[in-house]
Amino acid sequence: MKPIITLLFLIVSSYGFAQQLVYTPVNPAFGGDPFNYTWLLNSANAQNSFDDDTGLAGFEGLTDLTSNLDGQFGNQFGQNNTPPLGTSTEGNFEYEVFESTAGLVINVLNIITGEASQIIIPN
Repeated sequence: MKPIITLLFLIVSSYGFAQQLVYTPVNPAFGGDPFNYTWLLNSANAQNSFDDDTGLAGFEGLTDLTSNLDGQFGNQFGQNNTPPLGTSTEGNFEYEVFESTAGLVINVLNIITGEASQIIIPN
């Protein structure tokens, strides 16, 4: 009988020292402490291996496209600058022009790289 009482006493006393584990998120975006934001941002920036020294160097193709479109539409269509409906090819670009409820839609496809853009001119 004495071992049962000792065992019962140990079980009850161990329950008194136990505590419930509660998860608290670290990231403030998921309910964590807002003061962790700066630490998380600095930690992410320290681990970032990419350099942003290129600036807008990735947009050379866009300026080429703009000058190509200006030249094509200005030279071909004069003062009106309205492209014909349908599909046409100029240099490395293929243009698809059609009317929609949103306005005049110009889909531009770079044939070499496969990059595509859509230009919508509202009515």
